[in-house]
Amino acid sequence: MIGINPTPDKAALTKSTNIMNRYDLAIFDFDGTLADSAAWFRSVINHVALRHGFRQVTDEELENLRGKPTAAIIRYLGVPAWKMPLIANTMRQLIARDAHQIGLFNGVDALLSSLVEHGVAIAIVTSNSESNVRRILGEENAKRISHYSCGASLFGKASKFHAIIKRLKANPGRTIAIGDEVRDLEAARKAGLAAGAVSWGYATIDLLRAQRPDYLFSSMDDIRAAIAGATDKRYGPAVAGS
Repeated sequence: MIGINPTPDKAALTKSTNIMNRYDLAIFDFDGTLADSAAWFRSVINHVALRHGFRQVTDEELENLRGKPTAAIIRYLGVPAWKMPLIANTMRQLIARDAHQIGLFNGVDALLSSLVEHGVAIAIVTSNSESNVRRILGEENAKRISHYSCGASLFGKASKFHAIIKRLKANPGRTIAIGDEVRDLEAARKAGLAAGAVSWGYATIDLLRAQRPDYLFSSMDDIRAAIAGATDKRYGPAVAGS
């Protein structure tokens, strides 16, 4: 479902757009991009594996899996497609129980505040639930988000992107989607959006770099600069490895 804050709304996108911005709309993944949930994930993954009958993993295996795309991870764990919605629902329930244990990455508050000040509309697309996302963001940050599109299936983000673009009447050429996994980049490209990857999330930087994203971010300030039109952090020879 898509959740919408009363402000900023569609008018905010058209009336407060800063012509100096490179992008008018930024769509973020949540876990691994804004929320630092990796330690929590490692603490529950084998409990979920026992419950749903897929392969349990060691810390070493988890680290190795970070260098593989999502489809390869699913094959390794032995998860059939029909179980994916059940597993996702369990994960959402566990996050609801443990949301107080999950924080935001350093710099998220300042990033979201700065984007709003520059007239950039912000959306979140995630497999997590809206209530979980709002709790982890906190009240002030939650108000900064224009649109929540939650409960996305593992490979269903592109359709969520399309729905947000249509609802906002946004220009895909002035929209960027940012995530921490290969599937986030693939969804952005399928929707015709700029594809940004963060270096601090689930997938390894080498795996992300191999996908040649439009942007490979090494800090929250890199994101702000790319969106608001300051220092150019376009992926390419000058910033490869950043």
